[in-house]
Amino acid sequence: MKEEELARLLDKLDLRQKVRMLTGATTWRTRPEPAVGLGPMTTSDGPAGVRGEAWDERDTSVLIPSASALGAMWDEGLVERLGGLLAAEARRKGVDVVLAPTLNLHRSPLGGRHFECFSEDPELTGRTGAALIRGIQAHGVAATAKHYVANDAETERLTVDVRVDERVLREVYLAPFEAAVEAGVRLVMAGYNGVNGATMTESPLLTEPLKGEWGFDGVVISDWGAVRSTEASALSGLDLVMPGPESTWADALVAAVRAGTVPVEAVDDKVRRLLRLAARVGALDPLGAPLPHPAPPPHPDGVRPLLRRAVAASAVLLRNDGLLPLDPDAVRTVAVIGAHAAGPRTQGGGSAGVFPDTVTTPLEGIRAALAGRARVVHAPGPALGEPPPLGAAAECRDPRSGLPGVLLRTLDAQGRELYAEHRLSGRQLEPRVDAEAHTVEISALLLPATGGEWTLGVGGFGRMTLTVDDRVLVDGVFPRESDDPAVVHVNPPCHYGSVRMAAGHAVRVVARRELVPGSGRATLVTAGPPAPDPASAVAEAARAARGADTAVVFVGTTEDSESEGQDRTGLALPGHQDDLVRAVAAANPRTVVVVNAGGPVEMGWREEVAAVLLTWFPGQEGGTGIADVLLGRAEPGGRLPTTWGAVLDDAPVTGTRPENGVLGYTEGLHIGYRAWLREGREPAYWFGHGLGYTTWAYEEMAVSGAVSGEVSGAASGEVSGAASGDGSDGSFTVVVRVRNTGGRRGREVVQVYLARPGSSVERPHRWLAGYAAVEAGPGEPVTARVRVPARALRHWSAADRGWRVEPGAYRVLVGPSAGELPLAGTVEARRPRTVRP
Repeated sequence: MKEEELARLLDKLDLRQKVRMLTGATTWRTRPEPAVGLGPMTTSDGPAGVRGEAWDERDTSVLIPSASALGAMWDEGLVERLGGLLAAEARRKGVDVVLAPTLNLHRSPLGGRHFECFSEDPELTGRTGAALIRGIQAHGVAATAKHYVANDAETERLTVDVRVDERVLREVYLAPFEAAVEAGVRLVMAGYNGVNGATMTESPLLTEPLKGEWGFDGVVISDWGAVRSTEASALSGLDLVMPGPESTWADALVAAVRAGTVPVEAVDDKVRRLLRLAARVGALDPLGAPLPHPAPPPHPDGVRPLLRRAVAASAVLLRNDGLLPLDPDAVRTVAVIGAHAAGPRTQGGGSAGVFPDTVTTPLEGIRAALAGRARVVHAPGPALGEPPPLGAAAECRDPRSGLPGVLLRTLDAQGRELYAEHRLSGRQLEPRVDAEAHTVEISALLLPATGGEWTLGVGGFGRMTLTVDDRVLVDGVFPRESDDPAVVHVNPPCHYGSVRMAAGHAVRVVARRELVPGSGRATLVTAGPPAPDPASAVAEAARAARGADTAVVFVGTTEDSESEGQDRTGLALPGHQDDLVRAVAAANPRTVVVVNAGGPVEMGWREEVAAVLLTWFPGQEGGTGIADVLLGRAEPGGRLPTTWGAVLDDAPVTGTRPENGVLGYTEGLHIGYRAWLREGREPAYWFGHGLGYTTWAYEEMAVSGAVSGEVSGAASGEVSGAASGDGSDGSFTVVVRVRNTGGRRGREVVQVYLARPGSSVERPHRWLAGYAAVEAGPGEPVTARVRVPARALRHWSAADRGWRVEPGAYRVLVGPSAGELPLAGTVEARRPRTVRP
């Protein structure tokens, strides 16, 4: 839509109509305005799926691998196709705005939301995020870059004030958002946190560099409930307050404009941006005609094959002593071990969760792949975490209909039924509630498959009770102790009781929660069978491994240890999983460990096992994709997007806990592999590391493009060139010849890093400048062309208020990871240049 048309629509609105448009109408929808043909726009959480407006387990969604898995792909084409899949889901559910991607960084290994972020490196994060944005927005759906900015930890996330140097902010934390704007992202979400004394919904960073220097013409939306003021937030670059209809703007903003403390031009700019967004997603028709949603984009690969391919493409083979891939014709018995084999974590915990239609577990995937060839035995090992929601791991039925699931009712103050419906799970996050509702009740007939001491729980805030056959297990008033929406509305704490049950004897479970203001929406009912003795469970797993040709052990985190709303307190695997791995490895030297986690974990046993495969949170096709990798049907294509230390104490940057409300980014430019290099420490696995099923030799490199001539050299020598800066965009290209020296076809990610020895300004020891993936058959050479953008040479000069290219020699380092760079060369930046915004 042309700007003059937007101006014409703006003239049709009075001040109250304009201001009314700038706060959401509901939790997920924006407000329509018939006077200008504006329809409502629907938003939905991402990034692993598109949930839609309702937290309803019956309204299922396609579940793709976690963002950390997408970062591990180093494959923008595949990420873009997954973005197209999210767009198709959005259109299917009537969603206009997907609240993804998350562009915050893996600053500390303790960050609780690693699974929702791509990597520790601004270049990799920026390129991956831009690819997802392109994929989503190619089909008429808007993407949202979040959480702007420096929202890299969960502790005190609603109030923390991050203190970060201007240069560090520009070069590290703002860089992925700049890449998102260059990719055309249509919304940017202002986070809860503050930066350098200003909360983000009031921050000058929303204006500069976002809207000014970068030219962002879209909408700045608040994180849900993040706006705490009227004038300060209205005078900033914030455009849309979510959720609604309550707002700190509304009448107060109208009054501020009339009083002259907020200029009407500021309001007009916000409205203009909202109308522009509406035009882009098909929610604006000045003629008042119906607004049909475009058909979902086609997926030639098919949804499930695409998701299955994504699992293999993101899987990182950390270690392999030659055991993988398994030969399906050579194994007769495979022991599949661990709770995560039959109950994997497919996605991270928190507001981004969706309800997949189906999930293929690793145990199911391996059994299907080996059907008719080998026997697969399963030993669950020690139990993990708290009991799952009622209906997830035990046989239960709605006591009224007899259908699998639970009965959900709302009752008035006298206990009379107002509403009742059959639901599938004891996890109810947004039950239907009317004005007369006093109590939410969830009940079920539970038929225990095993006898013994069962643990049941009820979660939420306020007065709650939990009974089993009228025996009271929980009864009390549980005050709300958090304002975090992820805790209040998604994952409130549970309170537990236990009761002895007989196998095959049904009991009636009834949980009630009184509805009082401020107690949140979520009600949870959980039930778990008797946990086996850990030592006995480990011993049973070792016996199963001893009797098998190969053992595959699945370990990982739990929702309690890795989730939105909390940072981690350590990197050790929960429960007795380390004991499990060591016992199995001792029983069978042909042991593979598969790690099911969104971020780093300690693996003290990694040298004791034959192979270690990292699969992140792999989405709904995790089981099939993992089986493909284990049996060699697909190569593990992933490379680490984050450096993994051996133990937490080795990590150079760990701080996530503010002091007196302030979190200082004192490490400056040096996060991730940069910090490890500065400290001279050796991690367990470097950023960029990942093994395939073949081997590679790095033979030769050359530098071409914005240099004076082409030069080349070998691994044992040096190459050099002069970066003239006279190319069309100041970039140059590193041409690398690699050879597949193994026995099967494979993929290699060729990585280029820069260094600036003797720089007059502080620099990282080296930093990622570009990468490219190549494929080749056995013995074949192949050439990778890695474009290094002009920005890779620059640094931010606070004194000059601009980007500066320092003249002199820059080292060009090439290899398969930040810690293994066999080829080296030099480029020369001839002239000092300052590039002002």
